[in-house]
Amino acid sequence: MEEINRIYDREAKRGLANREIWRRYIYPVYGITERTFYNILNASAEEKNIIAGDTRELLLFNGDDFAGMDGQ
Repeated sequence: MEEINRIYDREAKRGLANREIWRRYIYPVYGITERTFYNILNASAEEKNIIAGDTRELLLFNGDDFAGMDGQ
């Protein structure tokens, strides 16, 4: 979902229409409908769906990253 938002932000700044962004860049890669594309954009704009920066960093790790860190 973040990648879709990055693509959208990049192309919208260049002046491309939403439908054109979906048609050229989103649908060929992600295969989602235009309606789903708009739902993703709307969902990411809602404050409850924004991840705080310090929490976002924690999401980059998984349990395997910490295996064997106890010195054994």
